[in-house]
Amino acid sequence: MKDSENIFLYAKTDADAAVIRDIEERLGVEAVREQEGEPLDIAPAYLQIDRDGLSLIENGHGLRGDFRKLQPRLKPNNLNGELLVKAARFKGAKDGEMLSAVDATAGLGEDAFLLAGAGFQVNLYERNPVIAALLYDVLRRGLAEPALEQVISRMQLHSEDSIKALEEQTVHPDVVVLDPMFPKRQKSGLIKKKFQLLQQLEQPCAEEDALLQAAISCGPRRIVIKRPLKGPYLAGVKPSYSIKGKSVRYDCIVLTR
Repeated sequence: MKDSENIFLYAKTDADAAVIRDIEERLGVEAVREQEGEPLDIAPAYLQIDRDGLSLIENGHGLRGDFRKLQPRLKPNNLNGELLVKAARFKGAKDGEMLSAVDATAGLGEDAFLLAGAGFQVNLYERNPVIAALLYDVLRRGLAEPALEQVISRMQLHSEDSIKALEEQTVHPDVVVLDPMFPKRQKSGLIKKKFQLLQQLEQPCAEEDALLQAAISCGPRRIVIKRPLKGPYLAGVKPSYSIKGKSVRYDCIVLTR
């Protein structure tokens, strides 16, 4: 399921009709409705809409984003300790200043959510139509949660290729975040199931040079790159400095405007 032509969309009977139409329009496909009492020959991997939202189903495993699970991480003491937030923040930022960020590899939006929680206005780019639809649904459901509405209102999704979009940017963001898919590990048991599902949709980045150059071209003050702790630098470019965690690190490239 790497493009809209291969997407199988399955709507359960308890799904909201308006949500079904919305997802159908975004994906450009027509959902197959559940027929009670009748068997349905479902593809090995497919998108499913039910009363809880949109999920990716594969071999009995489901993937559905939920920002409510990240809410505890928005508490000030927790948020200030997030490595991504440390990497993205500016010491010289004025109180009340609205900083802007571009998440060029949005995935399910968890990094963007943390940045929005830290006060950034975030533009999210996701080119894979299935992942973009899942992210759209996460944002849709999150806006209905009073405790999350203010944070998610600072997140804007763009279902398109970030490389082209960054090259065409006319407004310079403060930060560009890059988190290209890590190469698959040899021991699959080390990878969480959700990342295994995402890796079926989005292969490891084969355009490292183009992605990094596009990020530089849009004129940010800083580029933050998430990498495996012992992984190579993106496109072989040494960062200005790195912030390291237990399993990942954030390489920070500081630029001057």
